Amino acid sequence: MNRIQQKLQETKTILSIYFSAGYPNLNDTVQIIQDLEKSGVDMIEIGLPFSDPLADGPTIQASSTQALHNGMTTQVLFDQLKDIRKTVSIPLVIMGYFNPMLQYGIENFCKKCAEIGIDGLIIPDLPVDVYAEEFKATFEKYGLLNVFLITPQTSEERIRFIDSVSDGFIYMVSSASVTGSQSGFGSTQETYFKRIADMNLKNPQVIGFGINNKETFNQATQFAKGAIIGSAFITHLTEKGTGKIEEFVKAIR
Repeated sequence: MNRIQQKLQETKTILSIYFSAGYPNLNDTVQIIQDLEKSGVDMIEIGLPFSDPLADGPTIQASSTQALHNGMTTQVLFDQLKDIRKTVSIPLVIMGYFNPMLQYGIENFCKKCAEIGIDGLIIPDLPVDVYAEEFKATFEKYGLLNVFLITPQTSEERIRFIDSVSDGFIYMVSSASVTGSQSGFGSTQETYFKRIADMNLKNPQVIGFGINNKETFNQATQFAKGAIIGSAFITHLTEKGTGKIEEFVKAIR
């Protein structure tokens, strides 16, 4: 069983942290992953920086741009992570855009992920129907789960299709905005969270976008299996460096 599936079977709520690989400094990636696990995080999303990130707000965009300037590439990330499973046991997901994966070669990319011990991919600009027709078999061959995003605007029909081709969790975007732009959840978002929960999907949901503190984490996890924090953690890295990761995590949990 995939590590993500194992983690989702645990009774506790899931805290997933996103950061941009190669930020603040090129070689910080492995240390950040190790420190996040030691601090009690359940899953980590490793951002593969890209020059044109559609869904990312200014905080993540800035960290991606800096990471690219630092010299981060797909191959550099794979080289950095080659021994990660000697020290880290929690699920690791690479989140990135389709273009760099296409350039690397989909089969080669998936094979490399499997060799390293990556458990899943989140590719916001890969349509679910294209994935189902062209790439699902390759992902499954290498034991990789693909995670799809839904928003308040996603139709019930499409949500059910996403659920049918998924084997991990569904990434529930809290609103139709970019990352890092929310501050707390109102009744509209809570209605949306409840509506999805009431659909009784086979895959659990993990909420992202707008989770930035203990209050929003607790709010989100009333309705979902877990929550993802990205922009707030990157802001913490920017302001306090890589030495205070435990302090950040403890403030959420």
